Amino acid sequence: MSHLSKVVVATRRSPLARAQTLEAIEYLSARMPGVAFEERTFSTEGDERLEWSLEAKGGKGLFTSELERALAAGEADLAVHSSKDLPTSLPVGLALAGFLPREAPEDVLVLRESVAQVRTLATGSPRRRAQTGIFFPGVEWTEIRGNVGTRLGKIADGAADGSVMALAGLRRLGINRREGLVFQPLGVRQCVPAAGQGAIAVECRASDAELWAPLLCEETSCAVGLERLALSAMGGGCHAAAAAHVRAGRLYIFEESVGMHSMEIPAAGAETAVARWLHGLLGGHTV
Repeated sequence: MSHLSKVVVATRRSPLARAQTLEAIEYLSARMPGVAFEERTFSTEGDERLEWSLEAKGGKGLFTSELERALAAGEADLAVHSSKDLPTSLPVGLALAGFLPREAPEDVLVLRESVAQVRTLATGSPRRRAQTGIFFPGVEWTEIRGNVGTRLGKIADGAADGSVMALAGLRRLGINRREGLVFQPLGVRQCVPAAGQGAIAVECRASDAELWAPLLCEETSCAVGLERLALSAMGGGCHAAAAAHVRAGRLYIFEESVGMHSMEIPAAGAETAVARWLHGLLGGHTV
């Protein structure tokens, strides 16, 4: 690592992506004195196609492909992502170096303050619709695209009665209140978070993975690794109503056909145990 003098970090241009990248650069800089980190921004297809429904398009790679192309071409040394945006399989030649220590993974229900009865909720996430729909039966669903600030503004202006957002993203942007809106955190048993939610992922070329992995958070890596394994077994992604989250030695999953379940994670053989449990739970129809 001593031969490195500059590291180029690829990121999306949204305020949240930039905030996450700054966090990653600060974290790595503290562990690599003397190395200069340079942020390089890219516009992804998901950012540009605001008229698209992520569910209809599948969402796979829409927020990551341009950053991954920069890595593969040598235009960047690292790419920073929201872990939940990463597909469960990566392009050949690239690898997950690891994760920063995780921020709060829960979802937050954001409602307009004047709403007495929730009739419309805005989210493009099948996972969030399937889970929050349990305690808002009959609600009408709509979709609002844009960055966090844009979506909050549209809710405040009446585009919908509310939305569901990631607590980690709100915290990273320093948002804990907004006039006219009410923020209600949802517990893991109310709404199982997306696999990797709250964790910042650092991607690199596969040949460099051994250089970066020791600098990153092993605890988060183990947890998100199991979550991604579970999501893959359920055939999940941005277009699926599936979720997986590790907390305090337990794996929580939500899958639309079976609902929410949890299992204690064994000290040894966790991946095999999770795969077998899901195979039995889903009737052998895992992907």
